Amino acid sequence: QSKLEESGGGLVQPGGSLTLSCEASGFTLEYYAIGWFRQAPGKKREGVGCLSTNGGTTMYADSVKGRFTISRDNAKSMVYLDMNNLTASDAAVYYCNSHVYWGQGTQVTVSS
Repeated sequence: QSKLEESGGGLVQPGGSLTLSCEASGFTLEYYAIGWFRQAPGKKREGVGCLSTNGGTTMYADSVKGRFTISRDNAKSMVYLDMNNLTASDAAVYYCNSHVYWGQGTQVTVSS
């Protein structure tokens, strides 16, 4: 069974940092671009950023540019989202996506 599984969410204080991980299984991750998305309560799912197959090209939403970094380790079939200087507006369920697969999401809460 092919799937993506996120982990690493949790509670963080404003200004803090958090790293999300996403593990791919059942398909060859290195063949596909990857993306991170998020959805806050009452809002539509929005793109956070994406990364090309070899990691050479990235794109980020303006709201996270300079604070978030997407990376990948194709050998481990892993994808990462490093998040810094978090604010309340970053609180959401975060999802990774690659090919036709979506993870189940991991909750990020930003609160003091």
